[in-house]
Amino acid sequence: MIDAHLHLWSLDTFVTGGVRPYSWLGPQHGALFRSFDEDEAGEVLAAAGMRGAVLVQADDTVADTESMLAVAGRQPWVLGVVGWIRLDSPGEAANQLDRFAANPVFRGVRHLVHDDPRDDFLDLPPVRESLGLVAGRGLAFDVPDAFPRHLGATVRLAQELPGLTVVLDHLGKPPLGDPDGMELWRTEFSALGSTGNAVAKLSGLHLPGVEYSADSLRWLFGFALECFGADRLMIGSDWPVSTLGAPYGRTLEVLLELVSTLSPAEQTAILEGTAIRAYGLDAGAG
Repeated sequence: MIDAHLHLWSLDTFVTGGVRPYSWLGPQHGALFRSFDEDEAGEVLAAAGMRGAVLVQADDTVADTESMLAVAGRQPWVLGVVGWIRLDSPGEAANQLDRFAANPVFRGVRHLVHDDPRDDFLDLPPVRESLGLVAGRGLAFDVPDAFPRHLGATVRLAQELPGLTVVLDHLGKPPLGDPDGMELWRTEFSALGSTGNAVAKLSGLHLPGVEYSADSLRWLFGFALECFGADRLMIGSDWPVSTLGAPYGRTLEVLLELVSTLSPAEQTAILEGTAIRAYGLDAGAG
């Protein structure tokens, strides 16, 4: 199995001017407000029987990407890195791609669109130009917490850049408990599934007001299967964010219970095949 969505961060490092990275993270996040390092992650993955993971950016900074690549150089369980580049500046994005993509473990790009004040971020011409460069290098593009502001734009992006592998994190964060919001989410999620170049992650499903169990999530899993198929779905823990909802073992247990209802080939696709294909991972690593 491959965990396609795992984070690391250190609150002990500071950038120029004394501004702490990961500024979205604060004391209000309780037990999450601490550093999570490669040693702790490696122990968690080994205990769960994972053969490797994809590290995903948690800060819109070059320093975060550099830190993940450094970890990848030390830890064989890091199969891929999804980092950050400045998408709204194509020239800068090109230079950063030249630098990061020289490392074969750099397999994708992500921007914290849900924290960006620009509702039209994914439609901005310079962002589209930069994502064209990402596509040209055979790299994937992850979109976090897309609903409600960015899921429709993600559909347009996938349709208009068919050469770009678009990875929808956390199933786009469906607004369970909001009937009107769910109707729009269903429409946009289904539209994204109808594109041939989008995949989705079964991750980040500790949703407000919903019990985290296979029974409560079964209909959501079924809808994701209907829209994407097993060969375009992958599992991810969203560790350590997921620890606010459940320990790593329980997070994985629920996902495995859902996946266990499928054929062996479908299970293999969701548990590792989709991640290997979408990110271009070395299937023999880990």
